[in-house]
Amino acid sequence: MGTFPQHWDGAWRHEPGIVEGDVIAVRNETVLTPDLAQALGYQGRILQQVSRTFALTIPCLPEALRHAVGNGYLLCRIADTIEDDPELSWEEKAHWQSVFVGVVAGRADAAAFARDFAGRLSPQMPAAEHDLIRHTPQVLALTHSFTASQQAALLRCVRIMGEGMAEFQRSASRAGLPDMATLDRYCYVVAGVVGEMLTSLFVEQVPGMAAYGAEMQRLAVSFGQGLQMTNILKDIWGDWARGVSWLPRAVFDRHGCQWEQLAPGTQDPGFHAGIRELVAVAGRHLDDALRYTLRIPREETGMRDFCLWAIAMAVLTLRRIAERPDFVSGDEVKISRRSVGNVVLLSRFIHRSDSLLKLSFRLGVKPLAALTNEPSL
Repeated sequence: MGTFPQHWDGAWRHEPGIVEGDVIAVRNETVLTPDLAQALGYQGRILQQVSRTFALTIPCLPEALRHAVGNGYLLCRIADTIEDDPELSWEEKAHWQSVFVGVVAGRADAAAFARDFAGRLSPQMPAAEHDLIRHTPQVLALTHSFTASQQAALLRCVRIMGEGMAEFQRSASRAGLPDMATLDRYCYVVAGVVGEMLTSLFVEQVPGMAAYGAEMQRLAVSFGQGLQMTNILKDIWGDWARGVSWLPRAVFDRHGCQWEQLAPGTQDPGFHAGIRELVAVAGRHLDDALRYTLRIPREETGMRDFCLWAIAMAVLTLRRIAERPDFVSGDEVKISRRSVGNVVLLSRFIHRSDSLLKLSFRLGVKPLAALTNEPSL
Protein backbone atom coordinates (compact mmCIF):
# COMPACT_ATOMS: atom_id res chain seq x y z
CA MET A 1 0.00 0.00 0.00
CA GLY A 2 1.41 3.39 -0.96
CA THR A 3 1.56 6.48 1.20
CA PHE A 4 -1.15 9.13 1.11
CA PRO A 5 0.46 11.31 -1.55
CA GLN A 6 0.26 8.43 -4.02
CA HIS A 7 -3.53 8.42 -3.61
CA TRP A 8 -4.10 12.15 -4.18
CA ASP A 9 -6.62 12.90 -6.91
CA GLY A 10 -4.86 16.07 -8.02
CA ALA A 11 -7.12 18.54 -6.24
CA TRP A 12 -4.11 19.76 -4.26
CA ARG A 13 -0.93 20.47 -6.24
CA HIS A 14 2.51 21.45 -5.04
CA GLU A 15 3.43 24.19 -7.49
CA PRO A 16 4.92 27.68 -7.26
CA GLY A 17 2.34 30.27 -6.35
CA ILE A 18 1.34 33.06 -4.03
CA VAL A 19 1.55 32.28 -0.32
CA GLU A 20 -1.67 33.17 1.48
CA GLY A 21 -1.47 32.14 5.13
CA ASP A 22 -1.38 28.35 5.44
CA VAL A 23 -1.85 27.62 1.73
CA ILE A 24 -0.71 28.63 -1.74
CA ALA A 25 -3.22 29.88 -4.31
CA VAL A 26 -2.64 28.59 -7.85
CA ARG A 27 -5.21 29.16 -10.62
CA ASN A 28 -8.00 29.63 -8.04
CA GLU A 29 -7.22 26.24 -6.47
CA THR A 30 -6.16 25.62 -2.89
CA VAL A 31 -2.86 23.80 -2.57
CA LEU A 32 -0.46 22.92 0.22
CA THR A 33 2.47 24.99 1.35
CA PRO A 34 5.79 23.12 1.19
CA ASP A 35 5.77 22.67 4.99
CA LEU A 36 2.27 21.22 5.06
CA ALA A 37 3.02 19.01 2.05
CA GLN A 38 6.02 17.65 3.93
CA ALA A 39 3.90 17.08 7.03
CA LEU A 40 1.27 15.27 4.98
CA GLY A 41 3.92 13.08 3.40
CA TYR A 42 5.23 12.17 6.85
CA GLN A 43 1.69 11.37 8.00
CA GLY A 44 1.26 8.87 5.18
CA ARG A 45 4.60 7.19 5.86
CA ILE A 46 4.26 6.87 9.62
CA LEU A 47 0.70 5.55 9.42
CA GLN A 48 2.02 2.46 7.69
CA GLN A 49 4.47 1.89 10.54
CA VAL A 50 2.14 2.39 13.49
CA SER A 51 -1.07 0.79 12.19
CA ARG A 52 -1.47 -2.01 9.68
CA THR A 53 -5.25 -1.65 9.70
CA PHE A 54 -5.56 2.12 9.36
CA ALA A 55 -2.80 2.30 6.74
CA LEU A 56 -5.04 0.01 4.70
CA THR A 57 -8.42 1.64 5.32
CA ILE A 58 -7.73 5.40 5.46
CA PRO A 59 -6.71 5.74 1.78
CA CYS A 60 -10.25 4.58 0.86
CA LEU A 61 -11.71 7.84 2.12
CA PRO A 62 -12.35 11.00 0.09
CA GLU A 63 -9.19 13.11 0.06
CA ALA A 64 -10.13 15.93 2.46
CA LEU A 65 -11.64 13.44 4.89
CA ARG A 66 -8.67 11.09 4.50
CA HIS A 67 -6.22 13.70 5.71
CA ALA A 68 -8.28 14.63 8.78
CA VAL A 69 -8.97 11.01 9.74
CA GLY A 70 -5.32 10.05 9.31
CA ASN A 71 -4.27 12.96 11.45
CA GLY A 72 -6.87 12.08 14.09
CA TYR A 73 -5.49 8.55 14.23
CA LEU A 74 -1.96 9.83 14.79
CA LEU A 75 -3.14 12.11 17.60
CA CYS A 76 -4.78 9.09 19.24
CA ARG A 77 -1.62 7.04 18.64
CA ILE A 78 0.42 9.64 20.54
CA ALA A 79 -2.03 9.42 23.44
CA ASP A 80 -1.80 5.60 23.27
CA THR A 81 2.00 5.81 23.33
CA ILE A 82 1.82 7.71 26.60
CA GLU A 83 -0.56 5.09 28.01
CA ASP A 84 1.51 2.11 26.83
CA ASP A 85 4.91 3.20 28.16
CA PRO A 86 5.83 0.52 30.74
CA GLU A 87 8.23 2.75 32.65
CA LEU A 88 5.94 5.71 33.33
CA SER A 89 3.98 5.91 36.59
CA TRP A 90 0.28 6.70 36.33
CA GLU A 91 1.02 10.20 37.68
CA GLU A 92 3.53 10.77 34.88
CA LYS A 93 1.09 9.44 32.30
CA ALA A 94 -1.62 11.78 33.57
CA HIS A 95 0.84 14.68 33.35
CA TRP A 96 1.89 13.95 29.79
CA GLN A 97 -1.70 13.36 28.67
CA SER A 98 -2.60 16.80 30.03
CA VAL A 99 0.36 18.42 28.30
CA PHE A 100 -0.52 16.75 25.01
CA VAL A 101 -4.14 17.92 25.20
CA GLY A 102 -2.74 21.42 25.67
CA VAL A 103 -0.60 20.97 22.55
CA VAL A 104 -3.60 19.89 20.45
CA ALA A 105 -5.63 22.82 21.83
CA GLY A 106 -2.85 25.22 20.87
CA ARG A 107 -2.10 26.17 24.49
CA ALA A 108 1.28 24.40 24.66
CA ASP A 109 4.27 24.17 22.34
CA ALA A 110 4.43 21.04 20.19
CA ALA A 111 8.22 21.23 19.80
CA ALA A 112 8.73 21.42 23.56
CA PHE A 113 6.43 18.42 24.09
CA ALA A 114 8.25 16.43 21.40
CA ARG A 115 11.65 17.22 22.91
CA ASP A 116 10.70 16.64 26.53
CA PHE A 117 8.55 13.55 26.13
CA ALA A 118 10.93 11.96 23.61
CA GLY A 119 13.61 12.19 26.28
CA ARG A 120 11.35 10.41 28.76
CA LEU A 121 9.86 7.73 26.47
CA SER A 122 11.02 4.23 27.34
CA PRO A 123 13.50 2.56 24.95
CA GLN A 124 11.20 -0.46 25.16
CA MET A 125 8.60 1.35 23.06
CA PRO A 126 8.58 0.66 19.29
CA ALA A 127 10.96 2.70 17.14
CA ALA A 128 8.04 3.96 15.03
CA GLU A 129 6.41 5.47 18.11
CA HIS A 130 9.65 7.18 19.10
CA ASP A 131 9.73 8.62 15.59
CA LEU A 132 6.11 9.75 15.84
CA ILE A 133 6.75 11.58 19.11
CA ARG A 134 9.77 13.37 17.62
CA HIS A 135 7.59 14.51 14.72
CA THR A 136 4.73 15.81 16.88
CA PRO A 137 5.20 19.36 15.52
CA GLN A 138 4.56 18.16 11.96
CA VAL A 139 1.49 16.20 13.04
CA LEU A 140 0.11 19.25 14.83
CA ALA A 141 0.89 21.55 11.92
CA LEU A 142 -1.61 19.52 9.91
CA THR A 143 -4.11 19.45 12.77
CA HIS A 144 -4.12 23.21 12.98
CA SER A 145 -4.58 23.57 9.20
CA PHE A 146 -8.02 21.89 9.24
CA THR A 147 -11.41 23.60 9.51
CA ALA A 148 -12.51 24.84 12.91
CA SER A 149 -15.13 22.09 13.18
CA GLN A 150 -12.63 19.38 12.26
CA GLN A 151 -10.17 20.68 14.84
CA ALA A 152 -12.92 20.75 17.46
CA ALA A 153 -13.80 17.10 16.77
CA LEU A 154 -10.14 16.02 17.01
CA LEU A 155 -9.53 18.01 20.19
CA ARG A 156 -12.65 16.63 21.90
CA CYS A 157 -11.54 13.08 21.10
CA VAL A 158 -7.98 13.58 22.37
CA ARG A 159 -9.19 15.31 25.54
CA ILE A 160 -11.71 12.62 26.50
CA MET A 161 -9.27 9.86 25.56
CA GLY A 162 -6.33 11.38 27.43
CA GLU A 163 -8.30 12.12 30.58
CA GLY A 164 -10.00 8.72 30.49
CA MET A 165 -6.83 6.71 29.95
CA ALA A 166 -5.11 8.57 32.78
CA GLU A 167 -8.05 7.64 35.04
CA PHE A 168 -7.83 3.94 34.16
CA GLN A 169 -4.04 3.82 34.40
CA ARG A 170 -4.32 4.78 38.06
CA SER A 171 -5.77 1.37 38.97
CA ALA A 172 -4.49 -0.77 36.09
CA SER A 173 -3.24 -4.22 37.14
CA ARG A 174 -3.38 -7.88 36.21
CA ALA A 175 -6.53 -8.14 38.32
CA GLY A 176 -8.43 -6.54 35.44
CA LEU A 177 -11.59 -4.44 35.54
CA PRO A 178 -14.37 -5.17 38.04
CA ASP A 179 -17.31 -5.68 35.68
CA MET A 180 -18.82 -5.17 32.23
CA ALA A 181 -19.98 -1.64 33.05
CA THR A 182 -16.38 -0.63 33.72
CA LEU A 183 -15.26 -2.34 30.51
CA ASP A 184 -17.93 -0.38 28.63
CA ARG A 185 -16.56 2.84 30.12
CA TYR A 186 -12.99 1.90 29.25
CA CYS A 187 -13.94 1.03 25.67
CA TYR A 188 -15.71 4.38 25.36
CA VAL A 189 -12.71 6.49 26.35
CA VAL A 190 -10.25 4.58 24.14
CA ALA A 191 -12.46 3.75 21.14
CA GLY A 192 -16.08 4.88 21.39
CA VAL A 193 -15.03 8.52 21.44
CA VAL A 194 -13.02 7.86 18.26
CA GLY A 195 -16.26 6.67 16.65
CA GLU A 196 -17.92 9.93 17.68
CA MET A 197 -15.03 11.91 16.19
CA LEU A 198 -15.25 10.00 12.92
CA THR A 199 -18.99 10.53 12.74
CA SER A 200 -18.55 14.29 13.15
CA LEU A 201 -16.01 14.28 10.33
CA PHE A 202 -18.22 12.07 8.14
CA VAL A 203 -21.28 14.27 8.59
CA GLU A 204 -19.29 17.37 7.71
CA GLN A 205 -18.11 15.61 4.55
CA VAL A 206 -21.63 14.40 3.62
CA PRO A 207 -24.17 16.83 5.16
CA GLY A 208 -27.08 14.60 4.12
CA MET A 209 -26.04 12.18 6.85
CA ALA A 210 -26.94 14.78 9.50
CA ALA A 211 -30.52 13.46 9.51
CA TYR A 212 -29.15 10.28 11.12
CA GLY A 213 -26.55 12.08 13.24
CA ALA A 214 -27.87 11.17 16.70
CA GLU A 215 -28.43 7.53 15.75
CA MET A 216 -25.01 7.29 14.13
CA GLN A 217 -23.27 8.76 17.16
CA ARG A 218 -24.90 6.11 19.35
CA LEU A 219 -23.99 3.32 16.94
CA ALA A 220 -20.47 4.74 16.58
CA VAL A 221 -19.82 4.17 20.28
CA SER A 222 -20.93 0.55 19.94
CA PHE A 223 -18.86 0.21 16.75
CA GLY A 224 -15.79 1.40 18.63
CA GLN A 225 -16.45 -0.99 21.49
CA GLY A 226 -16.70 -3.96 19.13
CA LEU A 227 -13.30 -3.16 17.64
CA GLN A 228 -11.73 -2.42 21.01
CA MET A 229 -13.02 -5.60 22.62
CA THR A 230 -11.55 -7.53 19.70
CA ASN A 231 -8.19 -5.91 20.37
CA ILE A 232 -8.43 -6.54 24.11
CA LEU A 233 -9.18 -10.22 23.55
CA LYS A 234 -6.43 -10.60 20.95
CA ASP A 235 -3.90 -8.85 23.21
CA ILE A 236 -4.79 -10.56 26.50
CA TRP A 237 -1.38 -12.11 27.05
CA GLY A 238 0.63 -9.19 25.69
CA ASP A 239 -1.12 -6.97 28.24
CA TRP A 240 -0.61 -9.64 30.90
CA ALA A 241 3.14 -9.57 30.22
CA ARG A 242 3.05 -5.80 30.88
CA GLY A 243 1.26 -6.39 34.17
CA VAL A 244 -2.21 -5.19 33.16
CA SER A 245 -5.55 -6.62 32.07
CA TRP A 246 -8.70 -5.02 30.70
CA LEU A 247 -10.89 -8.11 31.18
CA PRO A 248 -13.97 -7.83 33.46
CA ARG A 249 -13.48 -10.04 36.54
CA ALA A 250 -17.22 -10.47 37.08
CA VAL A 251 -17.56 -12.43 33.82
CA PHE A 252 -14.89 -14.92 34.84
CA ASP A 253 -16.13 -15.11 38.44
CA ARG A 254 -19.49 -16.17 37.08
CA HIS A 255 -17.77 -19.08 35.31
CA GLY A 256 -15.83 -20.06 38.44
CA CYS A 257 -12.51 -18.76 37.11
CA GLN A 258 -10.02 -16.63 39.02
CA TRP A 259 -8.51 -14.67 36.15
CA GLU A 260 -5.59 -13.13 38.04
CA GLN A 261 -4.25 -16.60 38.92
CA LEU A 262 -4.00 -17.72 35.29
CA ALA A 263 -1.13 -17.69 32.81
CA PRO A 264 -0.78 -18.03 29.01
CA GLY A 265 -1.93 -21.39 27.68
CA THR A 266 -4.37 -22.06 30.51
CA GLN A 267 -6.82 -24.90 30.00
CA ASP A 268 -9.24 -23.63 32.65
CA PRO A 269 -12.75 -24.29 31.23
CA GLY A 270 -14.15 -21.30 33.11
CA PHE A 271 -11.60 -19.04 31.43
CA HIS A 272 -12.51 -20.42 28.00
CA ALA A 273 -16.22 -19.88 28.73
CA GLY A 274 -15.55 -16.31 29.82
CA ILE A 275 -13.56 -15.58 26.67
CA ARG A 276 -16.33 -16.94 24.45
CA GLU A 277 -18.91 -14.87 26.33
CA LEU A 278 -16.88 -11.73 25.65
CA VAL A 279 -16.45 -12.74 22.01
CA ALA A 280 -20.25 -12.93 21.74
CA VAL A 281 -20.63 -9.47 23.28
CA ALA A 282 -18.10 -8.06 20.84
CA GLY A 283 -19.99 -9.71 17.98
CA ARG A 284 -23.20 -7.95 18.97
CA HIS A 285 -21.38 -4.62 18.97
CA LEU A 286 -20.15 -5.36 15.47
CA ASP A 287 -23.77 -5.87 14.43
CA ASP A 288 -24.28 -2.23 15.45
CA ALA A 289 -21.19 -1.40 13.40
CA LEU A 290 -22.87 -2.79 10.30
CA ARG A 291 -26.01 -0.78 11.02
CA TYR A 292 -23.80 2.29 11.29
CA THR A 293 -22.19 1.55 7.94
CA LEU A 294 -25.53 1.12 6.22
CA ARG A 295 -26.44 4.69 7.21
CA ILE A 296 -23.63 5.91 4.97
CA PRO A 297 -25.05 6.68 1.48
CA ARG A 298 -24.41 3.90 -1.05
CA GLU A 299 -22.54 6.19 -3.38
CA GLU A 300 -19.97 6.94 -0.64
CA THR A 301 -18.21 3.67 -1.32
CA GLY A 302 -14.89 4.79 0.15
CA MET A 303 -16.48 5.63 3.49
CA ARG A 304 -18.36 2.33 3.46
CA ASP A 305 -15.18 0.39 2.69
CA PHE A 306 -13.37 2.16 5.53
CA CYS A 307 -15.96 0.75 7.94
CA LEU A 308 -16.56 -2.61 6.26
CA TRP A 309 -12.93 -3.66 6.20
CA ALA A 310 -12.56 -2.96 9.93
CA ILE A 311 -15.75 -4.88 10.72
CA ALA A 312 -14.80 -7.90 8.63
CA MET A 313 -11.28 -8.11 10.03
CA ALA A 314 -12.67 -7.93 13.57
CA VAL A 315 -15.21 -10.71 12.88
CA LEU A 316 -12.50 -12.96 11.45
CA THR A 317 -10.26 -12.28 14.45
CA LEU A 318 -13.07 -13.07 16.89
CA ARG A 319 -13.69 -16.35 15.10
CA ARG A 320 -10.04 -17.33 15.54
CA ILE A 321 -10.16 -16.42 19.24
CA ALA A 322 -13.35 -18.42 19.79
CA GLU A 323 -11.86 -21.42 17.97
CA ARG A 324 -8.80 -21.53 20.20
CA PRO A 325 -9.29 -19.67 23.50
CA ASP A 326 -6.08 -21.32 24.81
CA PHE A 327 -3.90 -19.19 22.49
CA VAL A 328 -0.76 -17.79 24.12
CA SER A 329 0.07 -14.93 21.73
CA GLY A 330 -1.85 -12.45 19.64
CA ASP A 331 0.09 -13.65 16.61
CA GLU A 332 -1.73 -16.99 16.87
CA VAL A 333 -5.10 -15.38 16.27
CA LYS A 334 -4.03 -12.64 13.87
CA ILE A 335 -5.70 -12.97 10.48
CA SER A 336 -3.55 -13.56 7.40
CA ARG A 337 -2.77 -11.08 4.65
CA ARG A 338 -4.68 -13.36 2.30
CA SER A 339 -7.79 -13.00 4.48
CA VAL A 340 -7.38 -9.23 4.45
CA GLY A 341 -7.10 -9.32 0.67
CA ASN A 342 -10.28 -11.36 0.41
CA VAL A 343 -12.10 -8.85 2.62
CA VAL A 344 -10.99 -5.97 0.41
CA LEU A 345 -12.00 -7.76 -2.79
CA LEU A 346 -15.42 -8.82 -1.52
CA SER A 347 -16.33 -5.39 -0.19
CA ARG A 348 -15.57 -3.78 -3.53
CA PHE A 349 -18.11 -6.07 -5.17
CA ILE A 350 -20.93 -5.61 -2.66
CA HIS A 351 -20.39 -2.27 -0.88
CA ARG A 352 -23.33 -0.61 -2.66
CA SER A 353 -25.83 -3.35 -1.78
CA ASP A 354 -27.36 -3.21 1.69
CA SER A 355 -28.98 -6.61 1.26
CA LEU A 356 -25.72 -8.32 0.21
CA LEU A 357 -23.83 -6.65 3.04
CA LYS A 358 -26.38 -7.91 5.57
CA LEU A 359 -26.22 -11.41 4.12
CA SER A 360 -22.43 -11.40 4.08
CA PHE A 361 -22.31 -10.28 7.71
CA ARG A 362 -24.75 -13.00 8.77
CA LEU A 363 -22.70 -15.64 6.99
CA GLY A 364 -19.56 -14.25 8.61
CA VAL A 365 -20.89 -14.34 12.16
CA LYS A 366 -22.78 -17.65 11.83
CA PRO A 367 -19.70 -19.74 12.74
CA LEU A 368 -18.98 -17.24 15.52
CA ALA A 369 -22.46 -17.79 16.95
CA ALA A 370 -21.92 -21.55 16.94
CA LEU A 371 -18.52 -21.29 18.61
CA THR A 372 -19.91 -19.08 21.39
CA ASN A 373 -23.17 -21.02 21.85
CA GLU A 374 -25.15 -17.93 20.88
CA PRO A 375 -28.46 -18.50 19.07
CA SER A 376 -27.84 -15.35 17.02
CA LEU A 377 -25.47 -12.41 16.90
